[in-house]
Amino acid sequence: MVADRSEAERACEPTTAPARVVRRRPKDRKMQIMRAAARAFSARGYHPVGVDEIAAEVGISGPALYRHFANKYALLVAAAEEGARGLRDVAAAADDPALSPEARLDALLTAVAERNIDIRREAGLYRWERRFLEREDRVRIRAFYRELEAMVAAPIAELRPEATPEDVTLLAVAALSALASIAAHRTTLAHGRMLAVQLDMAWAIVRADLPPAPAEPEPSTQNRGLPITSKREQLLTEAIRIFGRNGYHESGIEEIGAAVGINASSVYRHFDSKADLLAAAFHRTGDRLAIAIGEALAEADNGAEAARQIADRYARLTFATPEIMPVYYAEFSNLPQAEQHRLRAIQRQNILEWANLLDGDPVEARFRVHAAIGQIIDVGRLLRFDSRSAQLDRLGALTSAVMLGSGNRV
Repeated sequence: MVADRSEAERACEPTTAPARVVRRRPKDRKMQIMRAAARAFSARGYHPVGVDEIAAEVGISGPALYRHFANKYALLVAAAEEGARGLRDVAAAADDPALSPEARLDALLTAVAERNIDIRREAGLYRWERRFLEREDRVRIRAFYRELEAMVAAPIAELRPEATPEDVTLLAVAALSALASIAAHRTTLAHGRMLAVQLDMAWAIVRADLPPAPAEPEPSTQNRGLPITSKREQLLTEAIRIFGRNGYHESGIEEIGAAVGINASSVYRHFDSKADLLAAAFHRTGDRLAIAIGEALAEADNGAEAARQIADRYARLTFATPEIMPVYYAEFSNLPQAEQHRLRAIQRQNILEWANLLDGDPVEARFRVHAAIGQIIDVGRLLRFDSRSAQLDRLGALTSAVMLGSGNRV
């Protein structure tokens, strides 16, 4: 028999059961998931990212994530839409038509620049998300960017009354591209300096002298030059086009081979795998920039002129095969790790060699070079990669503006 407990022991016993701790979901859980997804997609592309790893970053299980989003595609749509809406909203909050055009534009650019700095690891989605979005989602999300561009264009039109509506839109898109360019690289600066260089580039664009646009579309002419006879080069050219159109995961070796008139087994005589083809496409972009740098250094008389020539040559090469750019930004994570390291080293060396031609702080120079590349992609898309000399000259004025400054911010 157990001995009776003392009165003192009984007095120390709790009179009621301990209260059960109720765990509540954070009110911003859905936003946390969207931002984690945006970071993962921006860093690694769409297909390689798994829902479970996004859930793990937020600290929840996969099934818990599915209470908020039906599938990975729904996550991509939500992350892309939140990124676009967020930029539109911060600009709308900063916009004050009662201000002078200079002050109004500066408030808009500052708000967008601050937002891009805050979400830098998430902002890379804007450049490639459309390739994976269904048309209805793509159109809806694009409308937020249109609103943002229109807000920025309004004070530019007042500051540049001589500019055509097309020129005003071009300047607005180019200025926003300069502010967004920090998402494409990881070069670091203190917040204040980063903001200052971003705004200097944007203002330099707004004040750039644009050559006149071509008056009328030129009649189509037959492509000049001789056809490529090397099967390897034909395969690489078609692979870039097919990867750019369909995405890497939706492209097959059979389709690539058929584009040059051979079967899948014959493709493997030239490339070991589809990943090998993708790696060759990335090396081709590095080769293009290396060629542009070498030719510019051989012909220019000073660093600034060489930097401008590099941008012009790289633009012409990019406009000739624009399909390579979405591949470059969206498919990198599909390469084997060793190939990624090798390509990053090549890319870094090319950027450094280009940036070393610019005067001023060498770290800021890298920001400017990345912004120049961004102009070629974002403005190129606006111009539908129209490779006529007049359009390339207009693009050259914008790449020179971001590289050489100064915008003389108000």
